[in-house]
Amino acid sequence: MKPFNQSIQRLVTGLLVLLLSAMVALTFTDVVGRRLFNTPVFGANDITEHLMATLIFAGLPLLTARRGHLSIDLFDRWLLQPQWRLWHKLVDVLIAAVLGLIAWEYYLAIKEAHTINEISPALSIPRAWMYTFIALTTALAAFLALLAAPPQAENLTEENPS
Repeated sequence: MKPFNQSIQRLVTGLLVLLLSAMVALTFTDVVGRRLFNTPVFGANDITEHLMATLIFAGLPLLTARRGHLSIDLFDRWLLQPQWRLWHKLVDVLIAAVLGLIAWEYYLAIKEAHTINEISPALSIPRAWMYTFIALTTALAAFLALLAAPPQAENLTEENPS
């Protein structure tokens, strides 16, 4: 199963690099077109908005599985002791619950977007497909939060004041 996981991680990482590169290229092209030729890229805001959402939510499950969310290491010496494993599992459950709630809200947004035929302003891209993607990747991240390995103490050596 590990080679499969590594393949998926490489595929997602490649997708994230591709999406970020597309955003950079589009933004560069839009700025150059706007400044030098007084002709911006039509729909650049819509495309950038969709690329940004895709980039963030495509990476969310990978980030969650790697325990890559923002954390404060002020109390790591204390909290990363083996007796705190239950605490870490409770935090994982809380993270999964919050991500599950976000996924649920986007699931409701899918229904509403279909009902009102919500589209992007310039290019008329339907929003429901983006909300579906966000709901699915956030639900996957919630599931992966429950499966995440316990946090590891990386560099908890004593510092010498000399």
